[in-house]
Amino acid sequence: MPGLPEMAIFAVIVLVLFGKRLPGAMRSLGQSVGALKQGLAESENTEDPPALESNTKTPTAA
Repeated sequence: MPGLPEMAIFAVIVLVLFGKRLPGAMRSLGQSVGALKQGLAESENTEDPPALESNTKTPTAA
């Protein structure tokens, strides 16, 4: 099991390698978690899923 010094060194290496991309990745992750929570809350509010409506017309015999 790595100790505190090893984890600190690992964190510094990760920050050096991925420092410029981390804010964008974390922002994207936060938006994804927010969308997931919103979707789960909406699904709990609705008891029955909405019925799928067909926009296509059925062919008629001529």
